[in-house]
This record gives sequence, structure tokens and C-alpha cells, in this order.
Amino acid sequence: MPGMTIGYARSSTAEQETGYDAQVRDLKAAGCERVFGEKVSSIGVRPQLDEALRFVRDGDTIVVTKPDRLARSIVDLLRIVSDLKARKVGLRVLSMGLSTLDHSNPTTALTLSILGSVAEFERAMMLERQKEGIAKAKAHGKYTGRQPTARAKAADILRMAEGGKTRERIAMELKVSKASVYRVLADARAGA
Repeated sequence: MPGMTIGYARSSTAEQETGYDAQVRDLKAAGCERVFGEKVSSIGVRPQLDEALRFVRDGDTIVVTKPDRLARSIVDLLRIVSDLKARKVGLRVLSMGLSTLDHSNPTTALTLSILGSVAEFERAMMLERQKEGIAKAKAHGKYTGRQPTARAKAADILRMAEGGKTRERIAMELKVSKASVYRVLADARAGA
């Protein structure tokens, strides 16, 4: 009995909705029976990727649109591929035009390593350009940095906490992290 085809889609931020939707569409068009997806940075925790990797079994195939959707670096990519190979799970990368990656094929391993390295290089270059742009903006007095969102909402956080709302609920309603809510409440206790 052939295994399942599982898709994984990821965009870095919620603002990249179009790219995320395109990935999901392409994965479904490629025959994915189930798609795990998330809108998180490749740097942070990726719970849906972890769930997809736990979900797959011997004979299944994971499908992604590009290597950089799956891994944050070439080392990460090779680790994931090695894990999949050991578990006899296939990997399909739509942008590579390969129907199924044959883990035993040295040419496929080389191609995957090269594409992963290119994606890692592109990310490093993008971050370098971003740093240069920030430095230039600071030099011209036009960059003030990201405005602190939770601290600006400290009064609301305190009011909602006094009203009996849970920290999780406060974070969700104010669109700040739970850690920020805890930090504001701890600061308030320390100052009292």
C-alpha cells in the first residue's frame, strides 16, 4: 500500500499571505492529502513542521515548494533529509522539478545541498542588506527602531489582569506575546 503525501507550507510572517496561499495551492495540486502549514520565521520554533515530521511514516512522502520552506540552513536541511532517509520517508521539492528525491542517489544529494546552500546564501545577503539599510537610515536620523508594543500597552495589560483575565487571553486580545504580558506584570509587581 503506497504511503501518504504530506505537504508543509511556511511563510515568514502573516503579511506574506499570498505566498503562503500559493504554497498551499501548489501542495494540494501536487496531490498532498494533508498539508501542515504555519506563518512563522524560519529562525523560531516551527511547531507544524515538527508535527508533520512526527506524523509521517515509512513509505510516506513530504512535499515542500522550495528547500528554504523546510529548513533554516544547509545543516538543518541535511539533518532533516537524513532523518527522513532513516525512516524511509520520501522528500519532494516542487521547485526542483523532481517527482521524488531518491535519497540513495548521489546526484540528488548534491543538488539538494547546492540548492540549500543557495537559499542560505540568499538569506544571509538579505540580512546583510537589511543591516546596511538600517545603518544608513540611522546615520540620516530616519531610523528609530521598532516601537515597543507591549510596554506601550502596559496600562491595558494591568487593567485586564486586575479584571481577572488570563495572561493568555490578554496576550491574544492585545496581540502581544505571552512573555511580554508576564514581563509587564512582573515589572509592575517589582515596582509596587
